Amino acid sequence: MKFLKAGILLALTLFTTSCESKIKNKKEPTKEVILAEKNSKQDLQKYETAYFASGCFWCVEAIFESVKGVKEVISGYSGGTEENPTYEQVSYGKTSHAEAVEVYYDPNEISYIELVQVFFGSHDPTSLNRQGPDRGAQYRSIAFYKNPEERKIIESYMAALEESGIYHDPIVTEVTAFAKFYDAEDYHQDYEKKNPDNSYIRQVSIPRLNRFKKNFPEYLKKEVH
Repeated sequence: MKFLKAGILLALTLFTTSCESKIKNKKEPTKEVILAEKNSKQDLQKYETAYFASGCFWCVEAIFESVKGVKEVISGYSGGTEENPTYEQVSYGKTSHAEAVEVYYDPNEISYIELVQVFFGSHDPTSLNRQGPDRGAQYRSIAFYKNPEERKIIESYMAALEESGIYHDPIVTEVTAFAKFYDAEDYHQDYEKKNPDNSYIRQVSIPRLNRFKKNFPEYLKKEVH
């Protein structure tokens, strides 16, 4: 089966830089820069959406934006009950939300099952409430579904992964009905691209993206090869 490739389990190297230092090192672009570089959600309504959480959204956003057929990725918060969560609240575990991404994609170029493959192939789904140096339920693994068909795809893929014996530990990814997504603050959008010298980006996010690109070259946009 094509998607059960040897490289799907990407081990996450631990670094001393963590979510706490991410807050200290934040750099906020101006509102004008954000508006100039980000597509408006109104312009994106013609595309389908998918929602995932798999650790720091800086990393996850960069990975999905490298994938063919993906038109835009928004960093934000989902999976919790509190309204209008902030980064400081979520990153310190003061809400039930996880850092998540909203993926706008063209189903004529990439399928939902392929996005699910990207999700599982770009993080460790057996790591409970942790990805790399980031620890806490706010960094848990979640695949959100919007309808029964998406839920079936996620659960079938997870079952195939378990049956394959690729992982030594059980998959702990939550399969959760999508309810609400809150956009993260402006300075988080395209953070990896705009802050290449940030220590967390250099030590954690970029290596994670490069591991994904090495293992899934067939999913990459031409310009990111």
